[in-house]
Amino acid sequence: MSDPSVLQIVLLAALGLLAGAVNAVAGGGSLIVFPALLAVGMPPLPANVTNSVAQWPGYAGSTVNARNELRGQRRRLISTSIVAALGSALGCGLLLILPQSVFDAVVPVLVLLASLTLGAQPWIKKWTGRSERTADNPKVLLPTIFVAAVYGGYFGGALGVVLIAVLSLLAHDTLQRLNAVKVLLSLVTSTVTVILFALFAPVDWLAVLLLAPTTLIGGFLGMAVAKKMPDGVLRWSVVVLGVAVAIYLFLR
Repeated sequence: MSDPSVLQIVLLAALGLLAGAVNAVAGGGSLIVFPALLAVGMPPLPANVTNSVAQWPGYAGSTVNARNELRGQRRRLISTSIVAALGSALGCGLLLILPQSVFDAVVPVLVLLASLTLGAQPWIKKWTGRSERTADNPKVLLPTIFVAAVYGGYFGGALGVVLIAVLSLLAHDTLQRLNAVKVLLSLVTSTVTVILFALFAPVDWLAVLLLAPTTLIGGFLGMAVAKKMPDGVLRWSVVVLGVAVAIYLFLR
């Protein structure tokens, strides 16, 4: 994006705002920005790493707005943050070490699975809401968070959906407090990817400059309305977009 048009600048800024809000409310904001970067001409690998870096401010804004819900969860936050950081580092390493042909082959499947997971989120919430738990199960929770973070470091689309599903299944707390844990773990995972991708990956910093401020605003505002905003239409819009992108990547 050496010479973006005014339309491209407006498009990326607007979609960054939307992506930050979607990540806070439902998860899946990466599936909004990733196809936008493809649409402005980026190859899949640079689009992926640029998307990952640009999402960081949105996660930071959501985490700041979730600080009240994070209180009283110190033990859970420390343990899950450590494994999330390690998993994210491994995922980033795989992305940087494996040939781009592997990423080109795998990413359509990841986009499709992430999109379908996002679509299944209401049923996941409904099912997990009926489960009777009395305490976290760290022997299962921590390895599962690690695997989710590996995915987040490698691609990361709809990572928040994966994390809230895992936390709902394996941690005992209200969904509001678990959603706060989700945004913090997303921030931890994103922080690792920002550091590693900034050093070793083909990040388009102009695109990041256009996206980052609006993802920050969107993430902060999205967390503020997460308990009030109906997310069904928003969720299914992202799902349809994600499936369309997956089909496009399969066929290209």
